[in-house]
Amino acid sequence: MTIKPVFKDATPLSRLPDDRDFLADVLAGFAKPQKQLAAKYFYDAAGSDLFEAITRLPEYYPTRTELGILDARGAEIAAALPRGASLVEFGSGSTVKVRRLLRHLPELAAYVPVDVSESFLRSEAEALRADFPRLRVEPVAADFTQPFTLPQDLGGAAFAGFFPGSTIGNFEPLEAARLLAQFGQELGAGASLIVGVDLVKDPSVLEAAYDDRAGVTAAFNRNLLTRINRELAGDFDPERFQHRAVFNAAASRIEMHLVSTRAQTVTVAARRFAFVEGETIHTENSYKYTIDSFRSLALQAGWTSAAVWTDPQALFSVHALTRAE
Repeated sequence: MTIKPVFKDATPLSRLPDDRDFLADVLAGFAKPQKQLAAKYFYDAAGSDLFEAITRLPEYYPTRTELGILDARGAEIAAALPRGASLVEFGSGSTVKVRRLLRHLPELAAYVPVDVSESFLRSEAEALRADFPRLRVEPVAADFTQPFTLPQDLGGAAFAGFFPGSTIGNFEPLEAARLLAQFGQELGAGASLIVGVDLVKDPSVLEAAYDDRAGVTAAFNRNLLTRINRELAGDFDPERFQHRAVFNAAASRIEMHLVSTRAQTVTVAARRFAFVEGETIHTENSYKYTIDSFRSLALQAGWTSAAVWTDPQALFSVHALTRAE
């Protein structure tokens, strides 16, 4: 599938995952002893909307806590970035968080949001231009987990990165280190990177955040099955799968699963897959770090810790990293 330009002022320089990529990942994941789906496929249009709803739930502390840090320490965080830089946000989604920094970055050369959801990216970019008319906004439709080329000739002295929301926790530690190293290669020597990192805490707080009473996270999880039905000729009944979130203390991660409530057989692109009652599809991990364990991970990927900010309860952290020249 060829991806055509979506924005008048931006060239998508990296190919989005197409249906073949999605299908290959689903078939490979279902062939494993522990069936699994890649968390990046949560974010179709419906999934993106559901995730935004999750961020407003009372149980889901990460978003409001990170926003609190950005509000309280935004000037300090912005000062950790090179003056006149171009700011690249990986997996941008909503612009709610970056707005906290933009008001402290009047000399920013450009803002480059990178996101896989084209429609959401477009609407957020248009809203940002309306609110910051002097800011150059250059959206890029791309899967940030894969190498892509940043727009050139932005006029910035350097690139800086922004990766909020504890998204880094969705990756296995070795993959997280690989991703941070990839960011470094894309941003270049001397770059800075601001990363949101969720911290280890009471398991009851963690599990409530990923299994809310209103069932929004459950709908978000099951939307993966609805997407498979729509895009890959699947025949899942999402109501036959129950959402489960549990903290795996040994691995220091929250795990999300879809649990088959009965023995059943489903079809994906003419391939049949049997489930026994209680069998799960592992859909997401969210690793939780200590400040020191994340600094160590970043160092493996070529980044040095320059500063870290937390909320008063030490629920969440925001790290400023620098890359060697």
